[in-house]
Amino acid sequence: MKKQAKRAWIMAILCAFVSVGMFVTPALSHHSFAMYDQTKVLTLTGIAHQFVAQANHAELHFYLVGPDGKPSRDKDGKPVDYGMEMGGAAAMAQQGITAASFPAGVVFSVKLNPLRDGSNFGSKAGNSAIAKCPTDKVTGKTTAVPAAGKHCDSVPGMTLLGGTTF
Repeated sequence: MKKQAKRAWIMAILCAFVSVGMFVTPALSHHSFAMYDQTKVLTLTGIAHQFVAQANHAELHFYLVGPDGKPSRDKDGKPVDYGMEMGGAAAMAQQGITAASFPAGVVFSVKLNPLRDGSNFGSKAGNSAIAKCPTDKVTGKTTAVPAAGKHCDSVPGMTLLGGTTF
């Protein structure tokens, strides 16, 4: 009788571990960044048009600025829309990245890992900062933009948010 009870406990413990693994794995995979190409880092400059503060992942949507320093346009003449995923909104707020710090029209530069499928979306690369071009403290409007071929980290008076190095 003791052997059967011992076997039953072992089976119960084994089933518990398997069950926990089945429930934890999907929860962890939800937060996977496997869809982003971690081997590539794009340095982009953009004009903010929407900050989405979500609990799981904050997003910053922007219109891409081309190497010529002008907003990029698609084949239909519309601005090229890009997006970036970051950590949770609360964590980003602690780093100064909020809807108030990125209102529509603010120019910034960021390093991101692009989506593997080539879509115009990525995730903020590692611990890199977002370089925000200088803005007027009263109006919040960008006061200086990078020269053609450069990014906001080259503009005097820029600020770094979400990290210490660009």
